[in-house]
Amino acid sequence: MVQMKLHQIICFFYFSDVLALPIFKQEESSLPPDNENKILPFQYVLCAATSPAVKLHDETLTYLNQGQSYEIRMLDNRKLGELPEINGKLVKSIFRVVFHDRRLQYTEHQQLEGWRWNRPGDRILDIDIPMSVGIIDPRANPTQLNTVEFLWDPAKRTSVFIQVHCISTEFTMRKHGGEKGVPFRVQIDTFKENENGEYTEHLHSASCQIKVFKPKGADRKQKTDREKMEKRTPHEKEKYQPSYETTILTEVKGFLLVTISCSPWPEITYVNNSPSPGFNSSHSSFSLGEGNGSPNHQPEPPPPVTDNLLPTTTPQEAQQWLHRNRFSTFTRLFTNFSGADLLKLTRDDVIQICGPADGIRLFNALKGRMVRPRLTIYVCQESLQLREQQQQQQQQQQKHEDGDSNGSFFVYHAIYLEELTAVELTEKIAQLFSISPRQISQIYKQGPTGIHVLISDEVDFQCS
Repeated sequence: MVQMKLHQIICFFYFSDVLALPIFKQEESSLPPDNENKILPFQYVLCAATSPAVKLHDETLTYLNQGQSYEIRMLDNRKLGELPEINGKLVKSIFRVVFHDRRLQYTEHQQLEGWRWNRPGDRILDIDIPMSVGIIDPRANPTQLNTVEFLWDPAKRTSVFIQVHCISTEFTMRKHGGEKGVPFRVQIDTFKENENGEYTEHLHSASCQIKVFKPKGADRKQKTDREKMEKRTPHEKEKYQPSYETTILTEVKGFLLVTISCSPWPEITYVNNSPSPGFNSSHSSFSLGEGNGSPNHQPEPPPPVTDNLLPTTTPQEAQQWLHRNRFSTFTRLFTNFSGADLLKLTRDDVIQICGPADGIRLFNALKGRMVRPRLTIYVCQESLQLREQQQQQQQQQQKHEDGDSNGSFFVYHAIYLEELTAVELTEKIAQLFSISPRQISQIYKQGPTGIHVLISDEVDFQCS
């Protein structure tokens, strides 16, 4: 009997951690209608045109040239009396270029390390300080190639010029040319100062989708999209957004309500393979039934060794589980993943992260799966005394075709074979009945006419 459970966990996550946990699905906000036209305290405007080849209800897409400086205007939209605690004070904004694609988010650390290896000394994101206005104490951590930060005064004009040095096709699987580049996101998180003088209190977050091309490639792509749209009929054009001269970064809530629906996992019921009471281990030959004497119920294969990952497993315990199951090379990649995070991964996700061989192995380990046996047979223990009783009763009357005329109950045990060899069968029978394999001299298979066929490697185990 396999029981299925569905667990649902509701958690609160800080936005700066959300992109590091892309397996979570963001639910639609249930804000009241009067908040739909809410004026945000800050607004960030990227001075680059949006693509005209974006459908109406899709997010805007903006093309950038590699290494070119683009202005982002930092606007203070606060109403009178809103957030008075930051009046006359500085705030901190952190800029990041991250992956838009969920599967690349899983392997962000690995992807960035590969980029660092191929481009030693280069950064993914930089601030063009001479062109920027109103920024204070700009910093770029040498270990975080895709992140920059600075302080600014909302009451003063502030414009920061950024440069993105990676291109979208650098993170695409190489084929035969013409690879489609992956989209990135420019994300801005703004914080205010707390009582201890640390900028940790979140105020506002926003982001937009971009693609980065080699120098002048963004201009050519924009022109190509525009020409394609001009060829469309007026009816088709109505399905697409117009191209805007600037890109407004859309707000992302500082805190997100995230619902995690974990995939159901089975509670495996263990099969008791202990011999039936009264079994005499002195017997040295066994007879395998044809199938008509086997039980109608087809049992599941035996359970694997119990080391299943649970949704309640902490990230530290998940790391230990990966080590125990020979996935040590991926422990750094899954550093912050709990059991629930790992169990949420799909088969395609795991293969994308770990490659086909290790990915399939990891997915099967996560789901508690096992290799299906090539053959399942059923064996039943019968004593000599019981056999004599049956023969006597069968001579008197044959009431039942299955030979169970004395009302005795036969217990069949399933044996699962992977190699289909006589040695494997002998060892598994011996293990089933807790005897030594040396005590089994011969194994027979009963044929359809009652003949007994000696089992060997040359005999087809499945023949009737």
